[in-house]
Amino acid sequence: MRFYNQQHNYYCGIDLHARILYVCILDATGNKILHKKIGADPDALLEILAPFQDEIVVGVECMHCWYWVSDLCLDYAFDFVLGHALYMKAIHGGKTKNDRIDSFKIASLIRGGNFPLAYVYPKAMRATRDLLRRRTKLVRHGAHLKAHVSNTFTQYNVPSPNLALRYPSSREDVRNRFNEPAINRNIDIDLNMIGVYTKELTHVECFIEKNAKQHNPKDYLLLQTVPGIGRILALTILYEIGSIQRFPSVQHFASYSRLVKCKAESAGKQYGTSGNKIGNAHLKWAFSEAAVLYLRGNEKAQKYLARLQKRMSKAKALSVPLAHKLGRCVYFMLRNNTVFDEHRFLPQ
Repeated sequence: MRFYNQQHNYYCGIDLHARILYVCILDATGNKILHKKIGADPDALLEILAPFQDEIVVGVECMHCWYWVSDLCLDYAFDFVLGHALYMKAIHGGKTKNDRIDSFKIASLIRGGNFPLAYVYPKAMRATRDLLRRRTKLVRHGAHLKAHVSNTFTQYNVPSPNLALRYPSSREDVRNRFNEPAINRNIDIDLNMIGVYTKELTHVECFIEKNAKQHNPKDYLLLQTVPGIGRILALTILYEIGSIQRFPSVQHFASYSRLVKCKAESAGKQYGTSGNKIGNAHLKWAFSEAAVLYLRGNEKAQKYLARLQKRMSKAKALSVPLAHKLGRCVYFMLRNNTVFDEHRFLPQ
């Protein structure tokens, strides 16, 4: 957990919503200078902040509509900080909670040096990262549709066809397998949507790859030197990291990627783990997938996994040592601009 502790003459806390803002400005001694509700309009916010140019810091909680406030502050040279939503428990713990109180608490946290920081993702790469996350949701929905086709066959005790439904010819082979028209229509819904998703995903992946070559082509190529990391995993890792320089150590990177678990201790006793949901779920997924794909056709890696399984389950061996090891490897590759070295990764 990192806190913002720089000193300013004025501190602005904004309780942010899609259509309204509640703005609170405090001076260095904690006195309220302004406390009012405005519409979610850049000109209205700029009118409030303009008199405090070069003397104020603006802080908001990380939610879905913080982009435009960050961009406004960047364009007009206001200091901007983003609050980590899961760490900002201080604004949720009061007996009474409303927008007016929340904006005051945000400003007070910034002034007191207790404002938990989240990463302000670069504007240039932000839209492509969101598009990549949207692609992941479409892929998962497509997987649900394919599973529904298989489950429909199982439901009527008919052998499920072992076909790759992303291909048009395979989808045509699945149609009209039943005598009941309603069952065939039910399957047709899934097959038609799979066809639309497959076509759209092809265009999206080409678009994202072209943008990746513009934003950070060297790191994109470095990531693909790791066996098991292809185009999509490389894109996911690249855009979820942003800049590897924002992680001061490999431990910070592993924690952010959810590759390690943190112990909960008190009075010398352990109470399991904590903070398992804090971090980047997309990086956790990417490294978990990379660990599985790394084992394919890799006899040396399979022997390493077999040694791990002597003291833990296969699932734990994949997620803890191997995925963690891949994450650490990627960190040093991007930081030092080096390609993957199999001999250093799995020494004899």
